[in-house]
Amino acid sequence: MYFDAHTHLDDDKFLGEVSQVACRLVEAGVSGVVNAGCDLTSSVEGLMLAHTYPWCYATVGVHPHEASTVCEEVYPLLEMLAKDPRCVAVGEIGLDYHYDFSPREVQREVFIRQLELAHRLHLPVVLHLREAFGDTVEILNARRGLLTDGVLVHCYSGSAELARDFFNTLDAYYSFGGALTFAKHKEDVLSVIPRDRLLLETDAPYMTPVPHRGKRNEPALLPLTAAKMAEMLGMTLEEVAELTTANAKRLYRL
Repeated sequence: MYFDAHTHLDDDKFLGEVSQVACRLVEAGVSGVVNAGCDLTSSVEGLMLAHTYPWCYATVGVHPHEASTVCEEVYPLLEMLAKDPRCVAVGEIGLDYHYDFSPREVQREVFIRQLELAHRLHLPVVLHLREAFGDTVEILNARRGLLTDGVLVHCYSGSAELARDFFNTLDAYYSFGGALTFAKHKEDVLSVIPRDRLLLETDAPYMTPVPHRGKRNEPALLPLTAAKMAEMLGMTLEEVAELTTANAKRLYRL
């Protein structure tokens, strides 16, 4: 059985189709998914899904793209949502300097406030990091005491050296999605990550794996990424499914 550690079933691309997507993921052997929050609305919708489907869990958080929408009144609302028993982490949070949809100073402030929230509630954090590893290392290194409940770097895109020399020292988990099947993916990254820290994700409806790249992604396609990970690690598909599911359940305390 597979576990999709990070997806977005609340996305408009699934509007009116979640029940069909649910049937397909069960048929594909996906036993659980975590729906990632990106703002207050998606966090609420994710929790609604988690209360509807027993295989679904949710994270609560504000994506760096949405950081500029956050005012002081948002933080107590996030905390209230994160206390829901179906919430398993604070996320996805972090820094994105590729698009800079929110000013970088605002991204950093909102990121830190949510790290503090996760620490207060003893929840893991799910990190979104893109072209911002320098500031990320600075922020996390100065706040290691806030990271004692688990760290997941979703869709890790950094170097093998950064994983080995920094994120591994945080005992971080890493989730890999459809990008693993793309020709440009660096195999050396997987080689430096402890196997008990590897997770699978779809990031659906985005990051669709080959051979369906360019189409809408969904959790039922997770076995394609699992097969690529198995090939790269010299493991069987069944071993990867068992390993990554156990790792996800450990991180999310399921």
